[in-house]
Amino acid sequence: MGVIGLGRSNTGHQLFGGNNGTAIFPSDVPIGELDAWGIWDNYIRYIGAGAVATGGLITLIKTLPILFSSVIDTLKGVKANKGQLKSGSIRTEQDIPAKYVWLGTIIVILIIAFTPITDVGIIGAIAIAIFGFLFVTVASRVVGIVGSSSSPVSGMTIATLLIVAIVYKATGFTGTTGMVAALTVAAIICTALAVSGDVSQDLKTGYIVGGTPWKQQVAMMIGVVASASVIGFILVLMDNAYTMGSAELPAPKAALMKILAEGVLGGDLPWTLIFIGAAISITLEFFGLNSLVVAVGIYLPVHTSAPIMIGGFIRFFVEFFSKTKEALKARVDRGVLFASGLIAGESLIGVLIAILIAAGVQVPAAAKLASNLLPFLLFLALAGLLWFVSSKGKK
Repeated sequence: MGVIGLGRSNTGHQLFGGNNGTAIFPSDVPIGELDAWGIWDNYIRYIGAGAVATGGLITLIKTLPILFSSVIDTLKGVKANKGQLKSGSIRTEQDIPAKYVWLGTIIVILIIAFTPITDVGIIGAIAIAIFGFLFVTVASRVVGIVGSSSSPVSGMTIATLLIVAIVYKATGFTGTTGMVAALTVAAIICTALAVSGDVSQDLKTGYIVGGTPWKQQVAMMIGVVASASVIGFILVLMDNAYTMGSAELPAPKAALMKILAEGVLGGDLPWTLIFIGAAISITLEFFGLNSLVVAVGIYLPVHTSAPIMIGGFIRFFVEFFSKTKEALKARVDRGVLFASGLIAGESLIGVLIAILIAAGVQVPAAAKLASNLLPFLLFLALAGLLWFVSSKGKK
């Protein structure tokens, strides 16, 4: 690992890479010759990675009380399971019988352990069984009681990756194979956490409207299988069209997981930068801030975080000009719904463009569109539309 280079300014202050004209690890180009993307790619993302990893572990530690109480309540619920499909039982309390749930869980774990597709081994399968049960329990409870925005998916996924990578390292399962296996375990846990939140929301909604739980559960399993059957092809398509980790498709969280896996299982990483990020997260916690939220903001590239900041400004002004709580709630709900539609629409358009690129259709780059002026004007128009739609949400 290279040593962090410090130069001295005219005022006597030390500057990172200042005035020495030499490349600082991990970049092989002097920092003065890097553009914004190069500075983020070589330096800031490693600081952000260290901050996010530390914030994830801190989030896990904070969640431990909820984890213990959730596991105890879950075990009590399993012991007193009233969800058997018996004649005469209340329809709105009919869950899939526990014996089928346990049987399905065991089959899935065995498939993960011994199939060459996942290649995580018995250790990875055991980790998935343990972390899946513990973390999914917490995520389901948090989403069911508080809401999906409070689900600790990122923190628990990062914690899973770090713990599994350390175990793999201790057992000699390293190199590229070990990194892929650790990422696979983390991906499975992340998917389980996300699905558990969706299941909690669906069952909560079903309870309110009088749905039948076991029918909802079967429908959810069909939905998971259907989405899992196509998402792999979509990811390959996006990678072929844009290349994962490029400026066109930065995939920041995927790149973050890669950095963390490399850091534990091998690879010459700039640990000084990573430890700087870890220190930032710890300092943020002492100031009473959510370190993981701020750390993600540090890690994200500027062209990703800038639109998020603009959306935050719009939300601020929507709240500022709302004179009553009723108007505030209506405007915020309307704005969030519209923004969610924009996110979904952007994702779909991205896939359609990727299909065109894969088919050989020439898609003009943004740089050719009036020197980025047209995309900028379109973005401003979209921001104005979000403000207009949100402001209409009042009685």
